[in-house]
Amino acid sequence: MAARSRLALLGLWTVAFLARCLAQWQPRDFYRIDCGAASNTSSGDRHWQGEPPQSPAFASSGISINTSAQNPELPSPAPYLTARIFTARANYSFPVDPGRHWIRLHFYPFPSPGFDPALANFSITVGPYTLFSGGIVDSVRRSGSGGVYLVKEYSVVAEGSELAIVFQPSPSSNGSFALINGIEVMSMPEDALQDDAVLLGQGTATKFGFSRLALETLYRLNVGGASVNAANDTQQRSWVSDGHGFIEGAAAGVGSQDFSSSIKFTKEVPEFIAPAAVYGTGRVLGISNTVSNTFKISWSFPVSPGYSHLVRLHFAELYYTKTYQRMFNVYINNRTAIDGLDLIVLGPRFTPVYKDFVVIPSSGVRSLRVQIGPAPNSNAQFNDAILNGLEIFKMNSTAGSLSDSDGGESSSSSSGRSGGSKAVGAIVGAAVGGIALLALLAACVFVLCCRRGAKGGKKLGWRPVPASQAGTGTSTVTLGFPGSSPATHYSATPANSCKHFSLQQIVDATDGFDNDLLLGVGGFGKVYKGEINGGTKVAVKRGNPMSEQGMTEFQTEIEMLSKLRHRHLVSLIGYCDENSEMILVYDYMANGPLRGHLYGSDAPTLSWKQRLEICIGAARGLHYLHTGAQRAIIHRDVKTTNILLDEKFVAKVSDFGLSKVGPSLDHTHVSTAVKGSFGYLDPEYFRRQQLTEKSDVYSFGVVLMEVVCARPAINPALPRDQVSIAEWALHWQKLGRLSNIMDPRLAGDCTPESLQKFGEIAERCLADRGSERPSIGDVLWNLEYSLQLHDAAMFHHHQRSEDGNSNLARQTPEIPRTSSDGQRMMMSFEENHSEDTTASVVFSQLVHPEGR
Repeated sequence: MAARSRLALLGLWTVAFLARCLAQWQPRDFYRIDCGAASNTSSGDRHWQGEPPQSPAFASSGISINTSAQNPELPSPAPYLTARIFTARANYSFPVDPGRHWIRLHFYPFPSPGFDPALANFSITVGPYTLFSGGIVDSVRRSGSGGVYLVKEYSVVAEGSELAIVFQPSPSSNGSFALINGIEVMSMPEDALQDDAVLLGQGTATKFGFSRLALETLYRLNVGGASVNAANDTQQRSWVSDGHGFIEGAAAGVGSQDFSSSIKFTKEVPEFIAPAAVYGTGRVLGISNTVSNTFKISWSFPVSPGYSHLVRLHFAELYYTKTYQRMFNVYINNRTAIDGLDLIVLGPRFTPVYKDFVVIPSSGVRSLRVQIGPAPNSNAQFNDAILNGLEIFKMNSTAGSLSDSDGGESSSSSSGRSGGSKAVGAIVGAAVGGIALLALLAACVFVLCCRRGAKGGKKLGWRPVPASQAGTGTSTVTLGFPGSSPATHYSATPANSCKHFSLQQIVDATDGFDNDLLLGVGGFGKVYKGEINGGTKVAVKRGNPMSEQGMTEFQTEIEMLSKLRHRHLVSLIGYCDENSEMILVYDYMANGPLRGHLYGSDAPTLSWKQRLEICIGAARGLHYLHTGAQRAIIHRDVKTTNILLDEKFVAKVSDFGLSKVGPSLDHTHVSTAVKGSFGYLDPEYFRRQQLTEKSDVYSFGVVLMEVVCARPAINPALPRDQVSIAEWALHWQKLGRLSNIMDPRLAGDCTPESLQKFGEIAERCLADRGSERPSIGDVLWNLEYSLQLHDAAMFHHHQRSEDGNSNLARQTPEIPRTSSDGQRMMMSFEENHSEDTTASVVFSQLVHPEGR
């Protein structure tokens, strides 16, 4: 009876607490367990449910222990003075509604008879995710809580009606056990973690598949203000003042006044994103115009190498009321994350805003730096900047781990290794050290060669060995194809070589890079129209030394296009690498990028048939890349700006700077850093960093949706559910109503049968999992079929009009199918395709309907 009264009292406490603190949002699930406690406990406003010794409510087993030692470093007695010990695999199971949840784990490894905290070595998993692995004493010692206790916070997705937290003592440590002092489980608001973020360095938000990721909270700062405890946060989060050792250097700026009562939350940024106490204070450079525009405030955070991180920045303008008063830049890891941020443009004073960024790990980097400073050359009234709050989350590795001992570059090692193991480790270490030294020497030689080449006007050190005509200004080069053995080279035949141009030839061809000849600007640099050999029109792409693409992309483009010849690939004519220039010369494409004919220009509208033929041409080019060589070539940057149109609107795939040779026969993928363009990036490739041909297929699916809808892949100005065309168009396609969002200029021109087939193949391309996407050959087949359906419908329409017979039967052309993984089109890799040679047995019966 007494136990029942205690539970009822706990329920009343919880209801009263939630009614007061969670007025706007209430969690569906909320558990706070004082592990090992025989009865309910409380610490201030935090009320904990105890565990009856004989039948703990949520634990499957375990031993309850407690201590009477009151350590003054503990934030509160509960839940740290009791614990539950597990000597074998066990779990806590919580009934929940499916969805994302917070999990907070509290640790205080106090000594107890029979249990030495030093032996507490274990792992914690939730579903497929490893949250923690290792010795808890070492983890507590490394924590920022004075080395006494540890709170670890995670965000995971519960797939079903139960969330199980599994504790497993380490099987490799004798006498090991697991312990836990307190557990909190709380459902998160559905919109607390949006699926779109900006990959640092790309500048445009895209979908990242956060719904499948587990996150660990590393840092949560109230910038410029005091710490905010969990009782003052709707999601029970604790915010630490940034003055607690995070500011780097002496340039700390100043904390603002507290405007918490003036913060005006919006539908886009409700109060559960961050409390008013966070948005109502901030750190600024100074409310004056005396600060230099090079002044920056920096925050530095140790992070685990080898992991990607989600960085969330919180902003609210607290002082200025007009645009152009304060414009500032935000930098992450010395790269510009936000350029020229004017918060008043995003909303009036006191309006909260947040920005999410994904930071891909760099080898060996163990810290993450965030900086704010005035935007140079912005003509803002004041040289000032502001940041109100900051959160940093670790994202699970491809193996599903968040543990430093599992996923990072550094891993904890047991102290029980044998002397033989140590000797092996010493030998390996010496070998690695020797290799590193050789690599360093090679790098030094490389830099010296490059500098000498730049001074003397010679070729850069990486350029392949020239053929016998070297030095003439029109020599050909012999290039080893990426992925081939070092001894394998191709002969310098016209189909397998490109010219080397002198810088003076390039200058003459472009009238000194005259801006009147500028065709466009891309990720690599500017593209100019030029003329060579007495009038031959070319496109000249000049590398920008400040671009994120550089020598690697330059070399890859030359190596790839020197070997690739196909009617639907842009041909590389030559290159120039004098005086540190990186210049590529291509065939001139009179009608420019496909994107300009879909939206954003005054170009004439493309008919539905033209669009289909362009998509078919691009698919043929990609199919050649994927199947035309012994190893597939993965383009990695398929988008509408990289599909160019010649004077006859023949589509040609361009820009191979990011291309990668595909996996060998005994591998399913290539493990590589994520590169590509936002809005087109394969979500599975981003999550797993495993590249396959299906990554190109996904990007091409986005292109198909752009073609039918005539809008950008990403448009941040649209409502949230329409920002990504992949998500928005897929929604309408699955409803069978893609025509609702079709380019209105296609009305009356696009036949329903053709659009249906087109939408079906685009939907399959955009499948979340690569294994569910078709091959590019299958895509090509379906696009050809869509064109045949269109031609057949138009033919019968015209015939009915001529005959006046409205009852003329409409016949759908019968086209033989091949399985998606069946026979592939055979195209010679070495052949120079002056005409389209993709017609093979697969397409041999794709004929005009009039001829059937």
